[in-house]
Amino acid sequence: MSFYARSLPFKPFTLLLLMVLSFQPTHAQQLYVASYNIRYLNPDDSVSGDPWWRRCPVVCGQINFESPDIFGAQEVLYPQLLDMLEALDGYNYIGVGREDGKKKGEFAAVFFKTDRLELVDHGHFWLNETPDKPKLGWDAACIRICTWGRFKKKGGNDDGREFCFFNLHMDHVGVVARREAARLVVSKIKELAKDSPVVLTGDFNVDQRNEIYQIFTSSGLLKDTYECARIRFAENGTFNSFKGERWTDSRIDHIFVSPSFKVEAYATLTNSYWSDCRRLPSDHYPVFVKLE
Repeated sequence: MSFYARSLPFKPFTLLLLMVLSFQPTHAQQLYVASYNIRYLNPDDSVSGDPWWRRCPVVCGQINFESPDIFGAQEVLYPQLLDMLEALDGYNYIGVGREDGKKKGEFAAVFFKTDRLELVDHGHFWLNETPDKPKLGWDAACIRICTWGRFKKKGGNDDGREFCFFNLHMDHVGVVARREAARLVVSKIKELAKDSPVVLTGDFNVDQRNEIYQIFTSSGLLKDTYECARIRFAENGTFNSFKGERWTDSRIDHIFVSPSFKVEAYATLTNSYWSDCRRLPSDHYPVFVKLE
């Protein structure tokens, strides 16, 4: 800076401008989230050419490339959990097996970046009449579970801000089970999250036209990120049955968030890979959402 510039008088306009800038709001909390039904380790998939050992590097490679802060995964068996922890870059997890609250059965796991998020509290509840015990609920065909965690952002302007993350997999058969589970989840969000912002991910086994979807969107607690996104890249629905040529507008994998979140971008990513032919890494497409 020249001597002339340094010696300029401090104009009233300059003072006013500095005062205005000092009252600008702080940077919004940035959060990149996802939901991914990875397809459980089914021996029959090896016969059809879609074995887990071939799919796992693609699933984890896609996640590593996108690098969400946190994501909910469904249908994760314990061996798959170990494989993912080894292949994922900088993630830890919370969750338990749905059959015994330990390692047996599918996990509704929540994976999070340890350098970006601090785990404050966590737990789980089963989707049945006695949520603290593993058993079938109502008319469900399978035992179902929901994993939740309270997280704190690390670093930058977001440091110390907390949010709650819930991840579930609803029953694929029981209509009553899905309806009552939806009501239970809404109740648990009120109980556990209190005034904190919430993200709910999962395979809900119902699409946007179903009454159970409406239980969430009419609760006053949650909105559908697909509907609210400023930018949307979703050229297909979310269930593909390992058929890359299949098109649907039905979305059974959802990400719901508190009304306080601004949904910057939503995507259903339909990436594939090549082995003997073009194949898909799961029978569901993952959903990725950028939030403020």
